[in-house]
Amino acid sequence: MRPTEAMDRPVADQAPPSPRLPPAARADAVDTVDADVPAAVGRVLDALLAERVARATALDPVFGHDLAARVARFTLEGGKRTRSQFVWWAMRACGGGPARAEAALRIGAALELIQTCALVHDDVMDGARMRRGRPALHVDVADQYGERYADAGTPAPGRRFGEAAAILAGDLALAWADDTVAAVELEPAAAARAVRELWSALRTEMVAGQYLDVRGQVASAPSVARAVRAACLKSALYSVERPLALGAALAGADGARRAALSSAGRCVGIAFQLRDDLVDVYGDPRRSGKPVGGDIRAGRPTALVAVARARAEAAGDRHALAVLRRSLGRADLSESGLAEVRDVLEATGARDAVEARIGRLVDRGLRHLESADLEPEGRRRLRGLLHAAAGSPPAPDGTDARVLRSPLVAARADGPVR
Repeated sequence: MRPTEAMDRPVADQAPPSPRLPPAARADAVDTVDADVPAAVGRVLDALLAERVARATALDPVFGHDLAARVARFTLEGGKRTRSQFVWWAMRACGGGPARAEAALRIGAALELIQTCALVHDDVMDGARMRRGRPALHVDVADQYGERYADAGTPAPGRRFGEAAAILAGDLALAWADDTVAAVELEPAAAARAVRELWSALRTEMVAGQYLDVRGQVASAPSVARAVRAACLKSALYSVERPLALGAALAGADGARRAALSSAGRCVGIAFQLRDDLVDVYGDPRRSGKPVGGDIRAGRPTALVAVARARAEAAGDRHALAVLRRSLGRADLSESGLAEVRDVLEATGARDAVEARIGRLVDRGLRHLESADLEPEGRRRLRGLLHAAAGSPPAPDGTDARVLRSPLVAARADGPVR
């Protein structure tokens, strides 16, 4: 082919064809997927992202190297793929089998990509420098071009470039997620329609919640209910409830099973957020992959802080209120200052109240799960996932120990935390 002919062809025509799924992702390998869902989703992502990076590199090598490859690496290397597991085991619990396996894995892969979008954008908005124990994507890009952060808060050219690149990287991840869902072939039409509607709702909810979270850092202190509502929209729906609903929709579940799974996801989703609030203040950076106190220093309106403030106001505790007022939103808050905030959270009883609420929510979510007519193995796996993600004790039936505890984020309000 002459060079001019190649230039006249559309870029899509020059890119590699869409990949065939690896054997473990095909419809005849359900048992293989059951044995290790994260690995199966990883194989789908390997094939999908290799093709996407190749297309991006064919479009422009610099774009392919700087952004597309970073999005692929971020997606493949991090996270426990809990959302993907919720999709798979909800599908299996509702009776879905080989005919739905490929669709479930592709939807799971799309959720991993939308999580990449959320985290990359979140780090830019929060000014976070670390993610999963490594430099955040915007920091990594800035460092690549030789402009490092000289001082905290200094808008150096390299910093601005890194942030702009990360916003585009998040957009690219979202575009790839949408493309992945759009390519899923589903029958009957009702199942396809349900999946598309859930996906559309999920994306809008995530953006709305992120806006409310950012707004809460500059607006007046929110109530507990408002704090949980913002957290719900930000990510809990796409972390728990929507993945469960997507799995049920793929299996063509009836209304009763869909409602039970959604209610379970809603309750445990709140527990995810409350656990995440606690981990941010009391967690181990070696496990979370980011420094403790990020929510406090960013002034994020978490439910944990809202409970402490409400209790201090009710008790007339002016010292506690003064500590919260001078500490929240201080990017330079010292370790001793953070320790003072911890003391307030404990003295007001906020920490204990949140821990107790987590336990009640998990119990309620599991009751919803047990009320549904589900396949036994699927129910067992979902029970283990819900326990593990909320950081609660493992299920007494010995659910797969490889399911790791991971405090995901946020959910819908299911009553006040007092």
